Amino acid sequence: MTLVLRGVEGLPEIHPGDDLAALILQHSGPLQSGDVVVVAQKVVSKAEGRIRTLSAVTPSEQAIGLALKLEADPRMVQVILDETTRVVRDDRVLIVETHQGFVCANAGVDRSNVVGADDVCLLPVDCDASARGLHERIKTLGGVHVGVVVSDTFGRAWRMGLVNVALGVAGMPAVLDYRGRPDDFGMPLQATVVAIADELAAASELLMGKTRRVPVVVVHGLEELDGAPG
Repeated sequence: MTLVLRGVEGLPEIHPGDDLAALILQHSGPLQSGDVVVVAQKVVSKAEGRIRTLSAVTPSEQAIGLALKLEADPRMVQVILDETTRVVRDDRVLIVETHQGFVCANAGVDRSNVVGADDVCLLPVDCDASARGLHERIKTLGGVHVGVVVSDTFGRAWRMGLVNVALGVAGMPAVLDYRGRPDDFGMPLQATVVAIADELAAASELLMGKTRRVPVVVVHGLEELDGAPG
């Protein structure tokens, strides 16, 4: 088995309302059914208009108190709180549970790679729905069945460094369940469930980087696509 990953270069700056799937097809070269398209969350959020302007934000007393403790912009803290269902930790950095169910730093709110100096980017409202939309639009426009992974960079508990993970998945399995299958010596596997979408997201980040303007990576050669749900 051989996997080939190639970055999609030349995409323009994405704006709210842009047809992201059409732009991906325009710049990716030919896609084949069975390929996986890994898309950075930032361009998905931009296309969906998930941008807030800090100058239009009025911080609450809670946001002001947390901002003083964290030495942060209270408007930024308010945006984070607006995306949050539960504050997990407020020491050095805000670790929260988002409305989507992710536990991460700052609710995924990010100021990097956003055009407006006073703008911040939010996570998509429903990352699986975002992936499904891209999957279906690419199928309509390109006539191919591809898996889609919406990825973002998360920290890891008890590990140094950041890694890209899957936030939304469509057209492919998010995990591969090997439980019950025999190992090389005939023993049935008991607990092996592999997070294949996370693995593809992490591998794709090697091509995406943070400053290369490569927000999309095409993965060719995956054998486990099979049109499974995300």
